[in-house]
Amino acid sequence: MSTPGSRPRSAPVARISRSALAANARAAQARGIHSFSPSVLEADAWGHGAQLVQSVLAGEGLAPGAADSGSLAPSELFGLVHPGTTPALRLTGTVLSVKDLRVGEGVSYGYAFRASADTRVALVTGGYAQGIVRGLGGVVEVATAGERHPIVGRVAMDVCVVEIADAAVRRGDEVLFLGDPAAGEPSLADWVAATGLRASELVATIGLRAIREEAP
Repeated sequence: MSTPGSRPRSAPVARISRSALAANARAAQARGIHSFSPSVLEADAWGHGAQLVQSVLAGEGLAPGAADSGSLAPSELFGLVHPGTTPALRLTGTVLSVKDLRVGEGVSYGYAFRASADTRVALVTGGYAQGIVRGLGGVVEVATAGERHPIVGRVAMDVCVVEIADAAVRRGDEVLFLGDPAAGEPSLADWVAATGLRASELVATIGLRAIREEAP
């Protein structure tokens, strides 16, 4: 994993929280679970980084176990739409530019989105090449400048477009794609509903393709 500041923010950043992983592991132990399923480490720990995940599991005293209901599963350890857990992965992008969009003007491939009134849009790092899949365009929201705003038009390979209207959004601002729904932040559950993909598929793709950093 990279460390903060080691690479330019030309791509979205997946921050993997060590404390969230540990908290989710402890919650499982409180329910009498003391081993983890081998599937936890598949696909580089579902994009969370196998080295980090193994370190957390060892630190919490969890041993490898059988792939059955008695072992800690990926959905719980990584906080994948699992009740009572915290998402370990937090995905952010960066505003590349902001522009006015006049009524009738369109954005992205095929102009699938056309403004019904004068508005403003932001071009944001992160596209289907980094796991922000095409099915999210026109369906889910991101958070920036303290507000929620929709992704509009078709998601491109490395960028997407967000309608910001009159929000105080500027070039270089952070955009939150995925966070903790318990804190009112954009949710992985919304992505699952929008795409029909499994939560594990989505986070694995993100973690393997975005810039990945370890967070406290």
